[in-house]
Amino acid sequence: METVALAEVAAVLAEPSRATMCLALLDGRAWTVGELARSAGVSPSTASEHVTRLRDAGFVAGVRQGRHSYIRIADPRVAVLIEHLAQHAEHKPARGLKASLRAQRLAFARTCYDHLAGTLGVALRDGMVRSGIIAVYDGLAVTPHGRAVLTDLGVPIPEGGRRPLLRDCLDWTVRRDHLGGALPAALLTRALDKGWLSREPHRAIRLNNEEPFAALGVRLAEAA
Repeated sequence: METVALAEVAAVLAEPSRATMCLALLDGRAWTVGELARSAGVSPSTASEHVTRLRDAGFVAGVRQGRHSYIRIADPRVAVLIEHLAQHAEHKPARGLKASLRAQRLAFARTCYDHLAGTLGVALRDGMVRSGIIAVYDGLAVTPHGRAVLTDLGVPIPEGGRRPLLRDCLDWTVRRDHLGGALPAALLTRALDKGWLSREPHRAIRLNNEEPFAALGVRLAEAA
């Protein structure tokens, strides 16, 4: 039974257009069907069929806002699955300068669903632990000092909810952990809103302001 279920999941992502849509949705944002169609290079009607297949498989969920409908990854666990599968695709050598530059940018900083990954994401975890913002001796936890630093930066600390505040997420480019969970998601949102970071194509993230990350203990020379 498990073999059948695994084959069904693999079949969902075996179609290139659906795989492209899932990779686009890994930026954590909600997309319209039309936007997904353009990202995959297919017609809106074909994109709608693919979205239905993804929804039936539990990969995506619909979100309504007023008269508009959007699609997003259904669950953080789905995002982790797609991110890890993408690891194997990225193991193939990049061909051409454009592909090589894209791979470098993704390796330095990218979104992993709704939190920061890549070399910068790993450096952020290291820095927050090293500076005492996060304690690791009894599971990941924000310290009183950490709450003060995050408050100074205007980063809200989510309370309650079923999602863990912090969890380790293995980074496939660095082969070490970056931070996932509700707090890293809030931190990424704050960084994008304030312009400390900005989005680039294909989930890549650009670092615009080093000071907030230095306050979080990041040693940027190590993350370069």
